[in-house]
Amino acid sequence: MSMAATDMTAIETTTTDLRVSASNLTGFVCRAFVAAGLPKADAQILADLMVEADLRGSDTHGVIRLPLYVRRLRAGGINAAPNIRVISERDSVALIDGDNGMGHLVMRRAAELAIEKAKATGIGWVGARMSNHAGPAALYVTMPLAHDMIGLYFAVGSNNHLPPWGGNESLLGTNPMAVAVPAMEEPAIVLDMAPTVAAYGKVRLKAQRGESMPVGWMIDREGKPLTDPKRADEGHLMPIGDYKGYGLSLVIGILAGALNDAALGRQVIDFVKEPGKATNTGQAIAALSIDAFMPANEFKRAVDDVVRDIRDSRRLPGVERIRLPGEKSHATRLERGQLGIPVPKTLRDSLDVVARELAIAPLE
Repeated sequence: MSMAATDMTAIETTTTDLRVSASNLTGFVCRAFVAAGLPKADAQILADLMVEADLRGSDTHGVIRLPLYVRRLRAGGINAAPNIRVISERDSVALIDGDNGMGHLVMRRAAELAIEKAKATGIGWVGARMSNHAGPAALYVTMPLAHDMIGLYFAVGSNNHLPPWGGNESLLGTNPMAVAVPAMEEPAIVLDMAPTVAAYGKVRLKAQRGESMPVGWMIDREGKPLTDPKRADEGHLMPIGDYKGYGLSLVIGILAGALNDAALGRQVIDFVKEPGKATNTGQAIAALSIDAFMPANEFKRAVDDVVRDIRDSRRLPGVERIRLPGEKSHATRLERGQLGIPVPKTLRDSLDVVARELAIAPLE
């Protein structure tokens, strides 16, 4: 996986794309997972989270992943009835074993436990191993916001496309990190990013459309720019900030992978190419109670002030608006909640295939 999903990570949609209500899309996804062998309650949780990703504009990490998830479930690469359990615990920290269940179920449980611990001690840090791809990090890092908490998230990607700086072997992934900070009247600040210039899902999207990649996304094994996405297996993704992005991916991988006895480096299984194998994906989420430092309302008003100072600051020529992390996804959620979620023809076709394979009613 690259669970990373920035505000820019989205399928390009057009005004002519079919719009589907969140409830219709949720119902279809839920039916698909039940037909694939999941209990109804788990299928509903998964459907809610995946459609939430699309509502926020994280189109490459939402319902578009349903065919892959179903393929992995049917191939035995994911456990449809996992025993997700806490295997190590102290007052402020815990380690969860996901029993190779769907990553969304594992990380929802981890976020809930982190919040519970933060209520009691001021901070909760929960790691997870034997998990799977869980969609965009924003789904989980925003859960503490409702409790006047700051959320932090780290994960190991489900395939390696990033070499160490100066190296020629992909040993790291687009390991995502995310931070969510509540505000009083302004939208929450939600930074959800990968340490690479582009997420690998965007490379696949370019290949599907027959488009070239911009220079700077990838290099080949000679270190030269690679712009043909169909040759992506012959090259490497580029890190943000050169060696700094490589260092960031490494540290995130250690916090989410090595610390949780999960896969990292050569241990990482490509979840697309090997659908029948368990990935042992590692993730971590932390919740930090604002009240442990200062009154939450006072903090949130201070965040509002910072947001407004930045938004209203002087702009460079030609810049229409200064945005903050999470602002675009907030606006997208409001728009799609009212008008429906765009479903491009390529996505609709792939969902129709899933419906036929599982013998369920197609998306309405």
